[in-house]
Amino acid sequence: MNSPQRIIIAISGASGVIYGVRLLEVLKAIDTIETHLILSTGARITMKLEESPDPEQVEALADRVHSPDDLAAPLSSGSFRTLGMIVAPCSMKTLSMIAHSINDNLLVRAADVTLKERRKLVLVPRETPLHLGHLRAMTAITEMGGIILPPVPSFYHKPRTITDIIDQTVGKTLDQFDIPHQLFSRWGGG
Repeated sequence: MNSPQRIIIAISGASGVIYGVRLLEVLKAIDTIETHLILSTGARITMKLEESPDPEQVEALADRVHSPDDLAAPLSSGSFRTLGMIVAPCSMKTLSMIAHSINDNLLVRAADVTLKERRKLVLVPRETPLHLGHLRAMTAITEMGGIILPPVPSFYHKPRTITDIIDQTVGKTLDQFDIPHQLFSRWGGG
């Protein structure tokens, strides 16, 4: 019997916590994927401000929860095998720390390990407009093998609700890991 494949989901303090929550909801329904969650301190604050589910409710969606302060957690080692990591939403602070390998918390350390092990790292930055420093940090991450996937909605699938728009970004994120889903209608031509 094969054990589930692991994926790390991190939620940072940027606006748009719903992206990480929705990812966890979708992945919860896939019994072949084991989710490991890191909620930053900023994410807990943003959850209250955005009236999203309580941190405890979000943690209940994950198979395992890791404290951002626990630098000895299994996720801090490349020997802990995963498919990769998604940071959704990804604040510019977190993105910049990842770009410069400032490993002072588990979220950044796990992302650093993901990059050094040449696993998929997908960051969903939630900031606009962008200045040159943001763009340079994104370029650095891309040069290291990371994927920058901003939550930019498309409208060819005719979204009718906010959930439809969120699901399109979540689906595009899951596509990076070849995880099957039916979250949005794909482009089929004119």
